[in-house]
Amino acid sequence: MAIVFEPTKAMLDVPTHYCPGCTHGIIHRLVAEALDELNVVDKAIGVAPVGCSVLAYDYFACDMFEAAHGRAPAVATGIKRVNPDAVVFTYQGDGDLAAIGTAEIVHAATRGENIVTIFVNNCIYGMTGGQMAPTTLPGQVTETTPYGRDTKTAGYPVRVSEMISTLTGACYVERVSVDTVPNVNKAKKAIKKAFQNQLEGKGFSLVEVLSICPTNWGLSPDESMKWLRENMIPYYPLGVKKDTTGEAK
Repeated sequence: MAIVFEPTKAMLDVPTHYCPGCTHGIIHRLVAEALDELNVVDKAIGVAPVGCSVLAYDYFACDMFEAAHGRAPAVATGIKRVNPDAVVFTYQGDGDLAAIGTAEIVHAATRGENIVTIFVNNCIYGMTGGQMAPTTLPGQVTETTPYGRDTKTAGYPVRVSEMISTLTGACYVERVSVDTVPNVNKAKKAIKKAFQNQLEGKGFSLVEVLSICPTNWGLSPDESMKWLRENMIPYYPLGVKKDTTGEAK
């Protein structure tokens, strides 16, 4: 019988700690498949964040580091400079990257560090109970915005991909989603391209992935996917924000 699908060897065969319906598992698989298909698992080094994916080092079958909160790009910079032949990536949530780690991601990008950042945006602080994040949408209800995010007092959400795309050192920035099969396939293509950019020495690549948090949103997984499509995608439009690699999309 022909095998049409099998688990990627770049992920360990262990249960994960993520809540039911969380899309971190899908994103992990896409990253792992990209590493596997590019045949770089043995020389890949990932940097895990503080947040829901803090235990990512338990799931990938490559070397992993754990960074202090927000510092994954700085740690990845050091790893890549000491091991220039390694394939280095950070896997970060919106609290880790867009709040306490804003300086690190901005300066890693503007320096053009030859690393990959996978940025997971679910509009909320997941691990700590559902507080407002830098990416929380206007009017969105969270534990710390029970009446909805008021832009008069809390400001506006940070569009990370658009911000990073303005930096000269960034070579490739794309926002994707994993809410449908076609979008999952596009996300896989973007993630693989980011790693290919690194292998070719093209510089800093960031792929933002719109994700869901059914637990803290107080919705079912199906309802969460619908909420993402109706609320997140209009505010965070999908697509390539920057591509200086010279390859047609």
